[in-house]
Amino acid sequence: MLSLIMDFLDFHHHKPTQIGIYNLDLNEKIPTKRFSIGLHPKDITENWKSDFEKIKEISLSENCLAIGECGLDGLISVDEKLQTDIFQSHITWAEEIKKPIIIHCVRRFSQILHFKKTKVPLIIHGFNKKENIAQELLQSGFYLSFGKAALDNLSLQKIIKDIPLQRMFLETDNADFEISSLYEKVSEIKSISLEDLKAQTWENLENVINYG
Repeated sequence: MLSLIMDFLDFHHHKPTQIGIYNLDLNEKIPTKRFSIGLHPKDITENWKSDFEKIKEISLSENCLAIGECGLDGLISVDEKLQTDIFQSHITWAEEIKKPIIIHCVRRFSQILHFKKTKVPLIIHGFNKKENIAQELLQSGFYLSFGKAALDNLSLQKIIKDIPLQRMFLETDNADFEISSLYEKVSEIKSISLEDLKAQTWENLENVINYG
């Protein structure tokens, strides 16, 4: 097992002290804890090729569990084709080293669905969209990770109620709140015990890390 079931798995976070997958910045030292590494769309510059070579090198670390966050963002000025090409580079590399991908997606879900045949697990982090988008992603094999918005957003809570436990994760991302409060809310929504929810999220992590 990757960790004790007693721990709350924070699937995607920016706090080195949390238990889960730390989103490593390109210029940070490789941590002893588990992490992911990728080029966020907003961080794409003219030096992206050298940045990506560094990402490839860092991602070979045993503690690197996933590639990302990376993806597509419709609200930034970075050229859309360039974003797509770089995302494809992440996918190609992830397939080569056999690690799952943590996806950042803003207003580009139809384009993200074009990558559904990728040979590694794909996880949309911080999912906060409508039920029809959630269903389309699930039917295409994606996993969904939910964050702070799920504490109060009733439409998100309905999605969580209906989604298979085996296809979801919980995360803090860069929000300042306790991950335990999100687990408590989700256990209430899905009418399962807190321990069963924690156990299932760890099992889900095992499944995406050791897929196939």
